[in-house]
Amino acid sequence: MKFVEVCIFYLTYLLIHDILLLTLPKEGIMDNKIPDGLLELYESMLSAQLRAVRQLKTPKPRKPKGETSGGMSNIDMALDILRQARKPLHVSEVLTQVKTKYKVNLDRESLVSALVKKVHRNQGLTRTAPNTFEATHR
Repeated sequence: MKFVEVCIFYLTYLLIHDILLLTLPKEGIMDNKIPDGLLELYESMLSAQLRAVRQLKTPKPRKPKGETSGGMSNIDMALDILRQARKPLHVSEVLTQVKTKYKVNLDRESLVSALVKKVHRNQGLTRTAPNTFEATHR
């Protein structure tokens, strides 16, 4: 018998609902071997299928995108702190208060950049000193 015929003979499979069934004749199993590469291929395919089934059985809870501490954006949290303070605050103090009140760590450079943009666009903020901002009351 040719190598391919031996493989087909010993490794007949039925693919029903993604389950591979191996059927081997009882006689002569030791005489002819199924190539290791083919067995490793089926092993990896079945392993991947098993992982997929396990993930479907126990899905991880996902947090909806864009929700941070009750739906407030980072800049909204900082603006809320500045409005409540009613006085100029250094960005370090804003970060500390945001962490205390909202339990969120903000990136200092990103916050400063966003606050400076608000100042330049005249959107309710003034800069009273370097990295110090105050909410203007409208």
